[in-house]
Amino acid sequence: MNFKLLPMTEADLPAFKSDIQEAFQKGFEDVYGKTDDIILPEKDIDRSLNAEGSAAYKAVVDGETVGGAVVVIDKKTQNNHLDLLYVKYGTQTKGIGFAIWNAIEKMYPDTKVWETCTPYFEKRNIHFYVNKCGFHVVKFINKKNPEPDMPEDFIGDGGEGMFVFQKEM
Repeated sequence: MNFKLLPMTEADLPAFKSDIQEAFQKGFEDVYGKTDDIILPEKDIDRSLNAEGSAAYKAVVDGETVGGAVVVIDKKTQNNHLDLLYVKYGTQTKGIGFAIWNAIEKMYPDTKVWETCTPYFEKRNIHFYVNKCGFHVVKFINKKNPEPDMPEDFIGDGGEGMFVFQKEM
C-alpha cells in the first residue's frame, strides 16, 4: 500500500466533507437503519476545521483519497485532540485508519496526551481505538452525564452517548 497523509488544501474540502459525512451516515445506518437525519452536519465538521490549533489531513493510497483526519493541537500543553478520523466508505478494513493514526502520532511526537471520542453505537471504532491504537476509555458522556464544554447536539447520534478515550504517550 502506497500510503501518504497529506495536509488538506482548500480544494480538498468539498470532497472531504462529502466523504466523511457518507462514512458517518453509513456507520449509523448500519446499526439503526436508514434515516433522513444528517448524522454529521457540516456545522460540526466546520467547528473542527476552524478550531484554534486545528490541522486537517487527507489520506491518499496510490493517488486516491481514501480518508482523512482533523486534529486540534495545543502547542502549550501538548494535550491534543483527534476531532475527526474517517476511512472512505467502501475502503474500510484495509488498515487505512490505522495508517492514518500512526502517521498522526509520528507528526506530533511531542504530544503528551491524545484524546478523542466516538458514539456509543460505533463498536468498530471502540475496538479500533482501544485494541488497535492503545487508547483507554476514560469517560462516558450522555444526556445525564454531559460534558460542560460540549455542544448539546454532540452527545452522540441516537442519544445513546459518547465514549471519551485518552492515550498517554
